[in-house]
Amino acid sequence: MKDKVLAWLIPHAIYAIFLFLSRTICWTFIGERYQAGCKPYILSFWHARILMTPYAYQGWDGAMLISEHRDGEYITEASRLMGLKNFSRGSSTKSGARAFLKMIRMARKGHSLGITPDGPKGPAEVVQLGAVQLAKKTGLPLRAVCYATKRHWRVNSWDKFYIPKPFTRGVFVIGEAVYAGDDDAETLQAFQKAMDDVQMQADSYFL
Repeated sequence: MKDKVLAWLIPHAIYAIFLFLSRTICWTFIGERYQAGCKPYILSFWHARILMTPYAYQGWDGAMLISEHRDGEYITEASRLMGLKNFSRGSSTKSGARAFLKMIRMARKGHSLGITPDGPKGPAEVVQLGAVQLAKKTGLPLRAVCYATKRHWRVNSWDKFYIPKPFTRGVFVIGEAVYAGDDDAETLQAFQKAMDDVQMQADSYFL
């Protein structure tokens, strides 16, 4: 009974926080915003910045890769409330192959994909090889996105989870498309740079 209550309560609490922050933060966008019907790509954002990312992708029909851990279940249900529809449950540590294949099938149907390349357990802000493999198998480019706010909290978790404070200003930085090359090490370096660049631009916006 307790688990069922938590399974309902936590996603709805996350959604309520998301709505409150969406409506009390004045957001600026840098880079090409999402538009329905655009060419598919791999939307990539750090695990710590997952909370507000759906705000910039309302109406997005991509498939999100979310872990099968309990926190992944909460994130999935909260994401449904935020308007996301397609999910692939799995990670590098659990049900990875099945989730990977589902993502490839979704890409072949013309959908974009969404990943946290440092999830589900880190190291934080380090792109894992799975992102490179997914890009090579699907042929889709990676597009990094990161948000930051003038005032925020950081949680004492492995990823230092980022929670914007209300009644402040925020920015989303959307990077350019980066395609996978033949050399995995070079692609991994290019993806890491793309992720680092948008984060640095977002985090320095209000300095």
